[in-house]
Amino acid sequence: MAYERFSYVYDRLMEDMPYEEWLRFAKGCWDKFGHPRTVVDLGCGTGSIAVPLAQEGYEVIGIDLSEDMLAVAQSKADEARLHRSLPPGGSVTFLQQDLRDWELGRPADSVVSFCDCFNYLLEEEDITQAIRQAYAGLKPGGVFIFDVHTTEQLLDYAASQPFFLNEDDIAYIWTCGYDESRSEIEHALTIFVQEEEQHRGDDTPSEWFNRVEETHTQRAYPLPWLEAQLREAGFREVVCYGDFLFKQASEDTRRAFFAAVK
Repeated sequence: MAYERFSYVYDRLMEDMPYEEWLRFAKGCWDKFGHPRTVVDLGCGTGSIAVPLAQEGYEVIGIDLSEDMLAVAQSKADEARLHRSLPPGGSVTFLQQDLRDWELGRPADSVVSFCDCFNYLLEEEDITQAIRQAYAGLKPGGVFIFDVHTTEQLLDYAASQPFFLNEDDIAYIWTCGYDESRSEIEHALTIFVQEEEQHRGDDTPSEWFNRVEETHTQRAYPLPWLEAQLREAGFREVVCYGDFLFKQASEDTRRAFFAAVK
């Protein structure tokens, strides 16, 4: 999936996403299963998880398929280094690779993938391959942590759409189409971003807006099936939590979290 121009407004649109909760949840899992030194962040996007982890002293490798997303992530990492907010031992490196087929050349202590990245894998074999690759990339005893939207969450999106945002410098129209036979949803976004003044050669507020069209498709998978794929890949301990809580996921869970130990 190519994000292209979308990557440069992504952080603005994702301002309300619970990044602190994802970080808290990861550290809670590490409290239970062992603290890592090296962490791979699959589907790292613009680095909103990878850079804060590096600032806490972890050695982080962010992996994403989008060159544009990684460019934004690298600028965040460069800014952190400029402001000396990376402590001794903390580092972040970004690699353009596919989460179904990535390689570091050495095993990691932990692999994480948040913000429902795995829902963007639209075929069962893609999920299976990504899980096997995470297993291969971990040290024995390492933990793989990832989250997924459930079918219930996708149904909520379909029932609640359309969504709108209308601010002075950015606006969007977001509609959804749901395919019940595949538990698959297509998000269609039309985004309007105010043109920056420097592009016009003066300091007057711009009345011009750039239009960005994006389509994103996600598929939900049954949680028992996902657990079975983790166990078949070789993970010896698998737990499934619901909605950022260390409680077993239920039929009402909207965002499920898996923690699997190699």
